[in-house]
Amino acid sequence: MQKILIANRGEIAVRIARACAEGGYRSVAVYADQDVDAMHVRHADEAVALGGTTSAETYLDIASLLAAARTSGADAVHPGYGFLSESAAFARAVEAAGLTWIGPSPESIEALGDKVTARTIAQRVGAPLAPGTDRPLASADEAVAFAREHGLPVVVKAAFGGGGRGLKIARTIEEVPDAFASATREAVAAFGRGECFIERYLEHPRHVETQVLGDGHGLVVVVGDRDCSLQRRSQKLLEEAPAPGLTDEQRARIHDASRAICAEVRYRGAGTVEFLLGADGTISFLEVNTRLQVEHPVTEAVTGIDLVREQLRIAEGLGPSIAATPAPSGHAIELRLNAEDPGRGFLPSPGRIERLRVPGGPGVRWDAGVEAGDVVEAAFDSLAAKLIVHAVDRDAALVRLRRALGELEVVGVATVAPFAEAVLREPDFSTAGFAVSTQWIEATLMPRLEPQLRAAPARSEALTRIPIEIDGRRVVLGLPDALLAAAAGAAGPGATAAAQPVDEGALVAPVPGTLVRWLVADGAAVEAGEDVAVLDAMKMETRIAAHRSGTLAQTVAEGATVAVDAVIGQVRD
Repeated sequence: MQKILIANRGEIAVRIARACAEGGYRSVAVYADQDVDAMHVRHADEAVALGGTTSAETYLDIASLLAAARTSGADAVHPGYGFLSESAAFARAVEAAGLTWIGPSPESIEALGDKVTARTIAQRVGAPLAPGTDRPLASADEAVAFAREHGLPVVVKAAFGGGGRGLKIARTIEEVPDAFASATREAVAAFGRGECFIERYLEHPRHVETQVLGDGHGLVVVVGDRDCSLQRRSQKLLEEAPAPGLTDEQRARIHDASRAICAEVRYRGAGTVEFLLGADGTISFLEVNTRLQVEHPVTEAVTGIDLVREQLRIAEGLGPSIAATPAPSGHAIELRLNAEDPGRGFLPSPGRIERLRVPGGPGVRWDAGVEAGDVVEAAFDSLAAKLIVHAVDRDAALVRLRRALGELEVVGVATVAPFAEAVLREPDFSTAGFAVSTQWIEATLMPRLEPQLRAAPARSEALTRIPIEIDGRRVVLGLPDALLAAAAGAAGPGATAAAQPVDEGALVAPVPGTLVRWLVADGAAVEAGEDVAVLDAMKMETRIAAHRSGTLAQTVAEGATVAVDAVIGQVRD
């Protein structure tokens, strides 16, 4: 391999570009229109436009990505995480094009990336499992039938999903059909496939996982374990390594099951095997993520192993640099610095970062996809950066994280930093009283979090492409819409429904996004607090509740793109 195309954006694309530079490889970035001057583009050796503004038009478009590889002369593709990183079709297309796929084989992705098949493999090798379906659901009726047979609560999951997207919990029979529909929509939007399965849901479990490396010939090494229990909407916010409070027997069982599952498919590259750990000590296999994880830096910190470099090494056919699980050194904690407002239920907060002060000092690492002046884009994930601390033990790591958060300053968008500061004050998160679970944030902490200032809408960076001729050759210029609008003396193109002055009856969008579904019919009576619409924002569904009782009048159609504070309807007396 000599030149690697990074089929991703943001923080992980920057991380991979840095690993390429250290490994002696040239890196090629790709970008959507609004990412034309993004940090990952600035860090790569080259950059190629994908031509579009949505995930489907760009980072999920296999043909566009392969065309970018051809244009740049790349001979390998690294998918990062999210987008097409767990797509067997993409892996197969990359290999069919004669390029090196930096990841598991398409066969392994199909076997483990499909959560239904992964459950079958886990069962075959003796891994612990909660009751669940052995094939994708055909309808919401099947989901309801499962819940009636096996009991509540249940969780509907995207078979090809990850990162909490396409995952919905139902605690009553009435909630099951909507959970199925919502999980399917999110899965299609985030991963391009909507198949879902269902299983019994363990209330108040911990989320424990292992980092694995495989050589593709049967050798699988467990690099270490992590705890990722602090989640909101089933997406992780704080992760740490090693997982605290595990008994030797629990750790051995989790490690052994991880090796067995991955060895069964001759796993190649980096992957993560995830488990739920019940309060009574019950362990249940959850899924395998056939890619690098967002939280990989905490394992790197306690082992000294560069997992991205390991991916490159394995893709070159050299296999992992280690043959056994290394003893962890100290303790590491990672905070995902998402542009979200915890005080408003973790609503996405896209916008421009006006000022950014990054923490530093001993044991502090900062992995970012943005710098001061950059925009956290509404069309993509809310993850802006990751703050990682490493110290001699967990208590020292907590002190270091508190100090680093005190140095951090972000102006322009709301972030989850205040949430992290609140967590550090909680007895449940202390080493002595560690008692958090995957539902702990929503159940215990969220009611006490204060809202932050609403981020100002960022100017659109969408491009209009104009073909021109230069020295007899046809080239295409991409010009920002805002620039063209200014030159024309008119407002540039904006969202279908733009922000506008509102009256007390106006129902407004709390975040920019796409109105995917009305939950209440036009002209129907609604009660204050009743959910009336679903908005897709930053790859997650956000429900919009009626702000008062009255009669709903819809003013925006399903499928419309809306700006923050845009009026989507009226609730009239």
